[in-house]
Amino acid sequence: MYEHVLIPTDGSETSEHAVDEALEVASRFDATVSALYVVDTDSVGISLGAEQVDRIRQGRFGEMDDLEARASDATAYVAERARERGVDVEEHARAGRPASVIADFADDADVDLIVMGSHGRSGLSRVVLGSVTEHVLRETHKSVLVVDTGHAGEDAEDRGGDGE
Repeated sequence: MYEHVLIPTDGSETSEHAVDEALEVASRFDATVSALYVVDTDSVGISLGAEQVDRIRQGRFGEMDDLEARASDATAYVAERARERGVDVEEHARAGRPASVIADFADDADVDLIVMGSHGRSGLSRVVLGSVTEHVLRETHKSVLVVDTGHAGEDAEDRGGDGE
């Protein structure tokens, strides 16, 4: 059913929570995993010059050691967890608008499933902040598994559930 699973990651706790779910699916279906880190050129463009942003968009981080280190750390986390489970994994870094890059990567790499975390925001914070996950859902025709990490560490009773 799934041969290629994409795990977009920014190295955050939210994306790390999604890794376990993604690897469970990949392991169950003997799928290959792609770990993808996207440098958001809109946000780094505020603090960098146009020439530096162009180099990042072309995948040439050059002296951008901090960005390259963040990308490496984020995808290495996924790769390490995947290897622990015996799952084949590839690490990738791209630059651009995260949701668009993720959707394009999924198409180009013929991904069957994208697995992403979500903070589980609701109400005004969701409207104002939006999320990369929400934008990916709008931009891709691929299947997307959204892992709600907004209540990580709480049990169902704390969230008003019945514990089931």
